[in-house]
Amino acid sequence: MDPAASLPASRADVTIIGGGAIGLATAYFLAIHPKPCSVTVIERDPTYALASTPRASGGIRRQFARDENIHLSNFSIPFFDGFEALMEVDGERPDINLRKNGYLFIVPPEQMANLERNFTRQRSLGANVELLDRDMLRSAYPSMNVDDLGGGVRSPDDGWLDPYSVLMGLRKKVKSLGVALVTDEVTGIARQGSLVRSVQLKSGARIATDAVVNAAGAWAAKICAMVGMTAPISPLRRYEHYFEAAEPIEPLPYLKDVRRLAFRPEGKGYSGGVPTLDEPRGFNFEADHSYFEEVVWPALAHRFPQFERTKCKATLPGLYDQNDFDGNPIIGAWTGECSNFFLNAGYSGHGLMHSPGSGRAIAELILDGSFQTTDLSRLGWSRVVENKPYPETGII
Repeated sequence: MDPAASLPASRADVTIIGGGAIGLATAYFLAIHPKPCSVTVIERDPTYALASTPRASGGIRRQFARDENIHLSNFSIPFFDGFEALMEVDGERPDINLRKNGYLFIVPPEQMANLERNFTRQRSLGANVELLDRDMLRSAYPSMNVDDLGGGVRSPDDGWLDPYSVLMGLRKKVKSLGVALVTDEVTGIARQGSLVRSVQLKSGARIATDAVVNAAGAWAAKICAMVGMTAPISPLRRYEHYFEAAEPIEPLPYLKDVRRLAFRPEGKGYSGGVPTLDEPRGFNFEADHSYFEEVVWPALAHRFPQFERTKCKATLPGLYDQNDFDGNPIIGAWTGECSNFFLNAGYSGHGLMHSPGSGRAIAELILDGSFQTTDLSRLGWSRVVENKPYPETGII
């Protein structure tokens, strides 16, 4: 039993299922909202042994195509800038190892038009982004093979952080704000007509509640099924590899290649990989060590000759909560069916970076009755019902 956990309350105004970054950020914004409410977070494993947050890469960026994701980043990244002060408890501040070394998207010539459209949109919404042609890339990053590239966009104010430290910082903070942290597993959700009334736990406890937030990440579809909702969210295995270069490379930002190669500096080496959407869906935490040699290493060596003799030092499998409908999160109530059941999942790899923004949005929906600061309606459930996907374009 987690020493920070409390016994399940018999009642909570809001019950959050899932104690990762998304669930805890939601709890934080509910707890600091001017309208008081009681909040319970249910997390079955507070060691987070298989949780997605501590296995994430930790990237934070503004480079998206959809306005909503750019707005979420525009709020969340400054939030992380001030995270250590905001999460202070009893004079102690978490060190999230924030590194603002920038983000760089690179694309081949045939995708430059898409990149430029996204660049223009990002700038119009306040993002600090720079458009680089091939020669500018070659000058800025002389080690990089740019022969097959048309250009790139760099966002110098973006970067990365330590996911586990963010998780622990949020956890300690919400506990200090009076949020009940319950170590248990949800086994059922009771409905009465169009409303959720209570949550049943494996321990036998039952929590009566006015609202439920499903922030269970890769497990979100299982929670949805408990209220009769079929969500297009499934667990997708991905790897975070740690590797080193045989020869020196100039300082790099977080680099994302259109061919899905993504990596960043980490200590003496680099952390990243090549996620694939072809991976069979399921709760698979086995590490296929041949994947680095067959997929990641060729992509690295093509882009940087210094990686020709690289070796993978460690591989950490984790899960995306992949939204197979359109790759974007579902944020909001189960409209038309169960108005007090809220979904905050399906981030497809972008959950940690957007957890502050989405947590604030869900808190507004529950306590104010509507989005107050950023309209995320187009990321709601209705797009699934209407079969209107809302994917990113030219952005991974």
